[in-house]
Amino acid sequence: MKKLISALVLATSPVAAEEAVTYDTDQSFDDVIFGLENAILGAGLVVDHISHTGEMLERTRQDVGSDVVLFDHADVYSFCSAQLSREVMEADPMNVMFCPYNVFVIVRHDTPDVTTIGFRPFPEGEMQTIQSLLDGIVRDAIGLD
Repeated sequence: MKKLISALVLATSPVAAEEAVTYDTDQSFDDVIFGLENAILGAGLVVDHISHTGEMLERTRQDVGSDVVLFDHADVYSFCSAQLSREVMEADPMNVMFCPYNVFVIVRHDTPDVTTIGFRPFPEGEMQTIQSLLDGIVRDAIGLD
């Protein structure tokens, strides 16, 4: 029984976090958001949700006992592609864990003249299709394509 428990613990241990794929720009937060929204629509996709993470963190900062301001702005855009999601999930139904796809746009409080846009990297294999999609959207949003 002890071997089984050890195997389960090893099998469910979290994997080390990978660094995000990011691009820095001197464009304003509003300009990058505008570009992102247009790039998502231009790819034939629809924004499902916008998480105003920066506003939430600032609104709750004192409630959790912090005096640290992390972001001047921080939003996360969630969206999906029915066609590509079906393809990657037909290849492996567990790819459902990656949907919806998220792109973040932030302005850190300590670097107010830099807007960062990015997304989490995806594993090798069929999910690289999604990584390429997101990379194209992000690059388009800031005029790199």
